[in-house]
Amino acid sequence: KQVEAMKRVLESLNLNIVEMVDENATLDGGDVLFTGREFFVGLSRRTNQRGAEILADTFKDYAVSTVPVHDSLHLKSFCSMAGPNLIAIGSSEAAQKALKTMQQMSDHRYDKLTVPDDAAANCIYLNIPSKGHVLLHRAPEEYPESAKVFEKLKDHMLIPIAATELAKVDGSLTCCSVLINKASEL
Repeated sequence: KQVEAMKRVLESLNLNIVEMVDENATLDGGDVLFTGREFFVGLSRRTNQRGAEILADTFKDYAVSTVPVHDSLHLKSFCSMAGPNLIAIGSSEAAQKALKTMQQMSDHRYDKLTVPDDAAANCIYLNIPSKGHVLLHRAPEEYPESAKVFEKLKDHMLIPIAATELAKVDGSLTCCSVLINKASEL
């Protein structure tokens, strides 16, 4: 149902849709981190090597590297993009190990923003022409120490979001959003 609903929305926006027809391939959006330069794909319970290969075949202009995910649901359970060149990363051993793998596979050097709580590393970065750098992050009442780290980003407009209820069903900020870079036709 979720796939069909998203497909209808994307079709209504006249976006190109590539469907994975290999029934052995799995690829969950929570395992796909696009940095603007390349893709990192978490190999988890919901994403496999074949899914990563199909992503690489679809986006031939970008490098696609796989990252083993062991102690979390998804790659983005402990990391996401917090700026154009900035990876937000949790402090757990698993998160730091994944970051090291990503750094070893990439030709590019990213800045990192380490937050004490893995779940708080799941944030949403937007570059909005009229607002500049905007970052949606977990609220201080949920992760006070991580919120203090985000507050150091003086060039970002920070928008704290409480997601405690969402987290109860393994939800996070990025899994509840689909960001589309498309000019408004209004």
